[in-house]
Amino acid sequence: MKIAVMTDSTAYIPENLIEQNNIHIVPLSVVFGNDSYREGIDMTTGEFYQKVKEVEDLPKTSQPSIGMITEKLEELAGYYDAVVSIHLSSGISGTYQAVVSAAEMVENIDVYPYDSELSCMGQGFYVLEAAELSGAGKSPEAIIERLDYIKQSIRAYFMADDLSHLQRGGRLTGAQALVGSLLQVKPVLHFVDKKIVPFEKIRTRKKALNRIMRMLEEDASNGQELKVVFIHANHESAAADLKNQFDAEYPGMDTMISYFGPVIGTHLGEGALGVCWYTK
Repeated sequence: MKIAVMTDSTAYIPENLIEQNNIHIVPLSVVFGNDSYREGIDMTTGEFYQKVKEVEDLPKTSQPSIGMITEKLEELAGYYDAVVSIHLSSGISGTYQAVVSAAEMVENIDVYPYDSELSCMGQGFYVLEAAELSGAGKSPEAIIERLDYIKQSIRAYFMADDLSHLQRGGRLTGAQALVGSLLQVKPVLHFVDKKIVPFEKIRTRKKALNRIMRMLEEDASNGQELKVVFIHANHESAAADLKNQFDAEYPGMDTMISYFGPVIGTHLGEGALGVCWYTK
């Protein structure tokens, strides 16, 4: 049985890993005024953050259409028997549900949609695991079972420098954003029930990042073998500093750097940082 692995562009998996693992991508888009750009295709992440500085209004984001997804699935049906399709949280996007709908419209391929319940490289971790298992000849059911197992231990925390992006995008309430800006709070955020909510309210950026790193180090110090990613919004040196700090303390851990691309960057804003990990 030949199994494809598909995800959407918000997984932000490094290009070399996408190619090595033959991962198929459906893009989400950012919309500036009347112009729509598919992330990773029509606009790079660097171009996005530059354009945000040049325009007055924040862009909007758009999920892939059911038609686009159906077309991609029909293309895969020519080469594969099944596809495991892993997507960003259904609590912040309709992409997962669009895949569910598209799956009912295609023939000659079995589609297994999977809600990661988070996004970015945390979602990407599921995708890479699925690709490895697919390459090893595992069934779609066995792959889904492994993803459910990862979901029990995966943790993702992030900090936005500017809460107005989350508030204006409808991902954080106006009251929460107002209180945050008045007190210069840098809340640590995470996903609960598929939505982004505050984990703790912390007064400074440094303390917020220290809090996230302490939680990571607690799990690492328990002797667990972790897969860790440090994620940045156009601030790679800050992510590298966190990675180097952790690598020095826990040499041999599997760590990497990823980024918040245009769609998620629209909601978090430049300067956001995140850390995600799970037990291997």
